[in-house]
Amino acid sequence: MLEYAVKLTSETCSVSGKDIRALRDVGFDDRAILDIVQVISYFNFVNRLACGLGIELEDFYDFGEYNEFNK
Repeated sequence: MLEYAVKLTSETCSVSGKDIRALRDVGFDDRAILDIVQVISYFNFVNRLACGLGIELEDFYDFGEYNEFNK
């Protein structure tokens, strides 16, 4: 599922039926696949919207070693 999430995020147009079959092969049914796609797509949308508007995170967010997200 995580490989699919990365592919849908970074190589959207290359997602194919083969990727969906791979999700089914590890036990995801159609409802679960729909949920996966909707969650990934929603987070991508919100992140692009926030970045596109230059929205900055509140100071109380601490990403530890991932503080480059808080710049």
